[in-house]
Amino acid sequence: MINSMTAFARCKDQGKWGAITWEIRSVNHRFLDGSFRLPESLRNLELNLRELLRSNISRGRVECFLRYQPGDAAELQLSLNTNLVQQLSKAVQKVNQQLKEPTSAINPLHLLSWNNVLQISETEATFVNNKVMKLFEQTVKELVKVRKQEGAALKKILLQRLQSITAEIAKIKKLLPAIMQQQRTKLLTRLNEIKAEVEPSRLEQELVYLAQKADVAEELDRLTIHVQEVKRVLNSNGAMGKRLDFLMQELNREANTLSSKSADNKTTHAAVELKVLIEEMREQVQNIE
Repeated sequence: MINSMTAFARCKDQGKWGAITWEIRSVNHRFLDGSFRLPESLRNLELNLRELLRSNISRGRVECFLRYQPGDAAELQLSLNTNLVQQLSKAVQKVNQQLKEPTSAINPLHLLSWNNVLQISETEATFVNNKVMKLFEQTVKELVKVRKQEGAALKKILLQRLQSITAEIAKIKKLLPAIMQQQRTKLLTRLNEIKAEVEPSRLEQELVYLAQKADVAEELDRLTIHVQEVKRVLNSNGAMGKRLDFLMQELNREANTLSSKSADNKTTHAAVELKVLIEEMREQVQNIE
């Protein structure tokens, strides 16, 4: 099953305890690179979140963003961090002492909005942590589902390109006998024009040399083998992006050799078409896990 590395998933859960929303975006990357944006009060979950991500995804740059809105104070067992409040109050007093025009009185609501001034009980914290982890797992599974859907679309595109490559290979193979005869005729015509007398053995050697120089059967065979290997990989399981990227390099190498050996406009055009198809495949392969 092919998985794309480009996907997006969003899940939300809410209740009297509050509301949490996970958003996960992933794009292509050589390795797994996960980044997390978490509220400070939930930063202690990052290691567990990374492990959960790693167990479901092997490649891609994955950005995970969590929004958390606590519920009403009446529904939560809140406690006031008095030590922090005192420190903030003293800090404001020191600022006032440094200013020529002291600021207005401290707004209690501003203090309450400061991180960790209001703290939920350990029981409530454990409950919220479990909610966050469970929703993250659900969101990751949704992301994997989207990646599989995108992967199925990529597989369809790649198979179409492989079919076109196979058609170009067949076209070149069909042209080879005529090309070889054309080369032979061209050489004999040139010799006749300059009225050169060449020993039959020497002429045969030249014809063999031209045949070897223009022979692309080996390149066509290797192209066919690589096409078959790409199909096999596409029908396998697990991460395959790196393997496919390597096969794209091999296909492109054979297409370049084919182009350099071309002795006919038709084969040159076919070689160019092959390189275009391979490049289109390579661009798509960059998004496969």
